[in-house]
Amino acid sequence: MLMSQDSTNRETPGDGSSRTDGDLRGTGMALKHDRQWDYELDRIVDAVEERDAETVGLQFPEGLKRRGPRVADDLRELLPEDVTVMISGQPCYGACDLDTYMMRRTDVFVHFGHSPMKESEKIIYVPLFSNVEVAPIMERAVDEELAPASEDPDVGLVTTAQHMNKFDEMRAFLEDRGYTVHTRRGDDRLTHEGQVLGCNYASAEVDADQVLYVGGGKFHPLGLAMEHPEKKVVIGDPVNNAVSVADTEKFLKQRYGAVHRAMDAEEWGVIFCTKIGQGRWDVAQEIVAENDNAYLITMDEVTPDRLTNFGMDAYVNTGCPRITTDDGPQFKQPMLTPGEYEIAIGEKPLEDLSFDTFHGTW
Repeated sequence: MLMSQDSTNRETPGDGSSRTDGDLRGTGMALKHDRQWDYELDRIVDAVEERDAETVGLQFPEGLKRRGPRVADDLRELLPEDVTVMISGQPCYGACDLDTYMMRRTDVFVHFGHSPMKESEKIIYVPLFSNVEVAPIMERAVDEELAPASEDPDVGLVTTAQHMNKFDEMRAFLEDRGYTVHTRRGDDRLTHEGQVLGCNYASAEVDADQVLYVGGGKFHPLGLAMEHPEKKVVIGDPVNNAVSVADTEKFLKQRYGAVHRAMDAEEWGVIFCTKIGQGRWDVAQEIVAENDNAYLITMDEVTPDRLTNFGMDAYVNTGCPRITTDDGPQFKQPMLTPGEYEIAIGEKPLEDLSFDTFHGTW
């Protein structure tokens, strides 16, 4: 495989110190390991040759955008001079967040950093697996937080796409220490057995009271703990060498606060996200059909400044759940998930508050 030579090897997000409690964007994401990825440039070159392509589009997630120019440089050295290489500037947070404008205008479209959510001959997915070793954090998780195998041998195992290349090693590690490892592939939105997304934790629906999540950040395991409150979710972060147990208390306080503030709302903005993998049209239509004071708003990127001029009392986001949970505190008016909306208007009790998840693909 051909490798792109990176001039930068660290992503260092801000510390999030000015953010509201419950805003998860600054949690556990500062990298302590250098990373070198295989960008699979040979696959891209082969696709250009096979399709006699004149244009190549490259899409990177937010944390990898600054690597884009270097990858483009390497490709331009390998491709014929008359092939144009473009880099998408659109925001990208997952395989559901494809730049459809660029897709329609390029002969080869490459999406970096995520596993396929929906197979397509048009798209080349390059997952960019992590090179961080997982054995040290697995050892710590067994020693510090997982129940001993002699007491409770059953354990679920999940991870993100970036660490899928180490999944068999993770499973073998636990089995060698006497655990019975339970794994499954959740649904069509998930590519791999044991994979979780920020909006889908179906792979954790296994016959075990404890689940080990191996990966960076706290958003995925917090969502998992919300989706499966009966399970103990142990976080093994190999990037930051940190072990902890998912604690949903702060997250729940933030969500309860948003719901309470929305209970007096009269006019509701119901957001339908036009991004290819995030639209829940039926959900948005149902809310508007049943509430004369609800108005359907379509947009691709949902941000606080874009909603300010509408002047609604509260909003329901039927798009990516992370817009609500990550950015919720930044919106001037309450931003709720569809389930939280039902609580705010009195159709469900507050005790029914749960994590919003996506199932299936577009």
